[in-house]
Amino acid sequence: MDLRERRELNNGFGNALSRAVELTVSPVIFGLLGFLLDRWLGTRPLFMIALFGFTFGYLAWKQFSRYGAEMERAQRQAITGRREDPR
Repeated sequence: MDLRERRELNNGFGNALSRAVELTVSPVIFGLLGFLLDRWLGTRPLFMIALFGFTFGYLAWKQFSRYGAEMERAQRQAITGRREDPR
């Protein structure tokens, strides 16, 4: 395995780990903030569920959109044979 392939593999692992952490930690943080807000206002579990659900829904949509864009880029690369900048 040459250096470029190893670098791409390691970048793939890093991207997957960062997406997994984002998908799990962000809703938990917002759910906790909702829990604290519910405790302060006495409206359990309204804000906790709403903030958790909204955050999780947004992140799922973001991941789905990002995946679609990456697949389109890969298809263009397969057709043209040229590599594009992933950003």
